[in-house]
Amino acid sequence: MIYIHTALKSEAQAIVDKYKLIKNKINKFTIFTNENIVLIISGIGVSNAKEATNKLMNYFNINENDIILNIGICAADDIYKVGELIEISSISYYNKTIQVNEFNKKHIVCLDTQCANNKYEIVDMESYGFCEAAKNLKNIRIYKVVSDNFEPNIVTKINTKILIFDVIEDIIKNTLENQ
Repeated sequence: MIYIHTALKSEAQAIVDKYKLIKNKINKFTIFTNENIVLIISGIGVSNAKEATNKLMNYFNINENDIILNIGICAADDIYKVGELIEISSISYYNKTIQVNEFNKKHIVCLDTQCANNKYEIVDMESYGFCEAAKNLKNIRIYKVVSDNFEPNIVTKINTKILIFDVIEDIIKNTLENQ
């Protein structure tokens, strides 16, 4: 089974449409499911991501054979193009770092607020919470799509959906190949 965490409905919508997922609820969280995929939407922020991921893991009893993904948008330095897919290998949040995998050397900094300067190479607002909850699982992957080059005011719901839709097949293919 593939379990997916997204922060935003617009990130989830591309996956919901592509895989014809059916809407449901687990307490305060919206989930979407089919026979192969379960997706949960957490809302923005580290604590929301951690709570939603914990809820997903406990409700569905995720085990070492399952795959759990964090998929979403990020801001990145202009060495990355808008729409570029990045697989994350490590995350920092304040003075804490979690290593996710060894597939690449892409590091993301998780922040509590939107960032409008390129002090960091890649940033988001949820990956650390997701990873903190899922860190004891074997098959964790974090995929981010560059939504902007530190210009959060240009990010829209429709563009977010399009950006995710354009890479979702690559994400699933890459995940299954590297399992």
